Amino acid sequence: MEIAVLIPCFNEELSINQVILDFQKFLPRAKIYVYDNNSTDKTAEIARAAGAILRTEDKQGKGQVVYRMFGDIEADFYIMVDGDGTYDISIAPQMINILINERCDMVNGKRIESDKENYRRGHRLGNLFLTGVVSAIFAHRFSDMLSGYKAFSKKFIKSFPGFSKGFEIETQLTIHALEMNLPVKEIETKYSNRAT
Repeated sequence: MEIAVLIPCFNEELSINQVILDFQKFLPRAKIYVYDNNSTDKTAEIARAAGAILRTEDKQGKGQVVYRMFGDIEADFYIMVDGDGTYDISIAPQMINILINERCDMVNGKRIESDKENYRRGHRLGNLFLTGVVSAIFAHRFSDMLSGYKAFSKKFIKSFPGFSKGFEIETQLTIHALEMNLPVKEIETKYSNRAT
């Protein structure tokens, strides 16, 4: 069973080392891929030194990086997380177990914030609005559709058609799962402030 950890990064030198170390601790057999998206700091150097497999994507934007990662990497199961150190990596094994034991194709990490300042200005309202619209259309309730912490089956990754401009990539991932009527689950994860 091969597990791939996918970490899209842009200027995350303050947090990427710890994110990689945490995955090495909690998913020691996983291959950890950091995709650097034109960072101007030392993200790439730190990621490589910490033991991650470093790749780059020159086209700017998280959607571009995700599309590239999904096309490049072959594995049985995947975990995608932002490189900003805000997510609880210790639940990664639980996310993988849900994919396997409950035969899910996507597990979404619902953020439980520890501080009111965790979300960027306007982000919470945008998340509630988009999540509500998608839930109304598909009659399926996600409470945190824009979370950057998700686990996927190979079936999901290889069936994902790409992205279109104008939507956040997290929205497109959720809509793809619902359009395909794939089994999905949402679990809670602690959400912390970015490293400063």
